[in-house]
Amino acid sequence: MKKLFGITFLMLALVPSGWAQNKKRVAIMNFDYATVRSSVAALFGGDADVGKGIADLLVTRLVTDGVYSVIERKALDKIIAEQNFSNSDRANPDSAAKIGRILGVDAIIVGSITQFGRDDKSVGVGGGALGGLTGRFGSGGVGKRQAKAVVGINARMVNTETGEILAVAEGKGESKRSGLLLGGGGGSSGGGGGGGLDMSSSNFADTILGEAVAQAVNDMAKQLDDSASRLPTQVLNISGLVADVSGNTLILNVGSKAGVKVGDHLGVFRQGRQIKDPATGKVLKSIETRLGDVTITEVEDTSSTGTYTGQAPKVGDAVRNSQ
Repeated sequence: MKKLFGITFLMLALVPSGWAQNKKRVAIMNFDYATVRSSVAALFGGDADVGKGIADLLVTRLVTDGVYSVIERKALDKIIAEQNFSNSDRANPDSAAKIGRILGVDAIIVGSITQFGRDDKSVGVGGGALGGLTGRFGSGGVGKRQAKAVVGINARMVNTETGEILAVAEGKGESKRSGLLLGGGGGSSGGGGGGGLDMSSSNFADTILGEAVAQAVNDMAKQLDDSASRLPTQVLNISGLVADVSGNTLILNVGSKAGVKVGDHLGVFRQGRQIKDPATGKVLKSIETRLGDVTITEVEDTSSTGTYTGQAPKVGDAVRNSQ
């Protein structure tokens, strides 16, 4: 299997879709930062995955805006591990569409970082090397800089069914003041000398580079929100049966081939007596009881797994997405 790329996903829970799925589901890939890798290394004393940091911030913004339902990171990381995806080709729409089909999302957002750092291109930043993205910067060699920080990012929203690029967005951020380029203090949590980078931390946000990043991400998020209507509406009638019951976990006999997606809320029903025409014996009406709801947490081709709430279900109970 062709190796695909690493995905960032969302450190946040999936927003419920309900019976009528009003929000389009998206997943966000780690942004490609090959163009700015040398600048990043010069700034931080070593390689840092700023593409993951940008994507995490974009996730937070999109979830906060509430226009999209963003796939939970754990579900996507599970796919990465099972499929042995690599971190290459992050911005490849074809690879993104393939991953999106496996995940059952409406669109994949892929992007690249085109600018990241000082606009005068000079480096001159001393101090310790970068550790991990969850740590802090080293305290040495970082000081007041008069040059403003500049960040440029672009993204494409890819239809997972066709690979078509549905929308493009660009974000540009520049510091509005002179000040501290990078945050100081603290040790490393990732193994390098002198600290690491957490783009969601207040330390980073308070720097002029953090300010530029925030502006670029907010600019891009607004454009993506405005493009939500371009995603195709997919209305699928899902009908299946409970195949296994284990506590509050149900396995269903329908999966991604039937249109089931992670985050779906399906009703569980039990058929009761049937009303028949006394003359012909034809069933006129079936009386059924809605037992509860199942929220899908995992999806495979012909089966799915979910968490159930309601009256005790049993194998053979009906499952569907309409009342």
